[in-house]
Amino acid sequence: MRVLSLFDGMSCGQIALERAGIPVDEYYACEIKPNAIKVTQENYPNTTQMGDVTKVSGSFLNIDLLIGGSPCQDLTSINLKGGGLKGKKSSLFFEYVRLLDECKPKYFLLENVASMTNADRDTISKHMGVEPIFINSKLLSAQERRRYYWTNIPVEQPEDLGIKLSDVISYGSDREESMSVKKYAHVEKKRLGTRYVRLDGDKSMPITARSYASWNTQFVTDECGVRDLLLAEYKRLQTIPESYKFNCIKSKAVDLIGDGWTVDVIAHIFKGLR
Repeated sequence: MRVLSLFDGMSCGQIALERAGIPVDEYYACEIKPNAIKVTQENYPNTTQMGDVTKVSGSFLNIDLLIGGSPCQDLTSINLKGGGLKGKKSSLFFEYVRLLDECKPKYFLLENVASMTNADRDTISKHMGVEPIFINSKLLSAQERRRYYWTNIPVEQPEDLGIKLSDVISYGSDREESMSVKKYAHVEKKRLGTRYVRLDGDKSMPITARSYASWNTQFVTDECGVRDLLLAEYKRLQTIPESYKFNCIKSKAVDLIGDGWTVDVIAHIFKGLR
């Protein structure tokens, strides 16, 4: 399998292919964020980094599988001023369409948020030539994450594994690393605009990149007070291996995790390649 991954981020695509048991001969990644590239090369040193997606030509690449999650910032309902597919970032979807046409891969997978407008969804479907499949990550993880997937890989809805938030939360001494009553005192006083992960709830809200907005930090509230999630807990919510290395500070790692895919959902789709 020869793979081209656009907007590759921390390379969740490679994790999912490995988890699905799909052998990869060549993996080309289009990514411009230094931290993302650094983390990918630390975990998958054989990755061929291609750089800016707008400067890549697919005419000379022999690709079996094209994957990617084009930027969602202008599409999501959270951004009320987003320009949809005409927005500066989300318009990069059309680079995916261009490379799909140039590479002519046997298989393709495109992911994006399910909170986009019906008009944007229909436009993407028209260009992709298929209708999207809606999958909520809560079926395979402890996280609510509603996403559309456009693909020609045979796929059905995954079974609900019934994973609860309590299954991925650390108890005991580990959580004390992120506990600070003083640091998070304002959270209890001003809940508006703050994302909570309540231990008595079944699922977490979707993990998002912190760099998009200051209120994207998630907090755990329990009998010991308020704390940020541990990096290991962020990994578990996105079903990323705990052994996955992040050679950057925690806030940068959480950015990459929030920008990434729920690995088990993608692995479920990739199993259709068999």
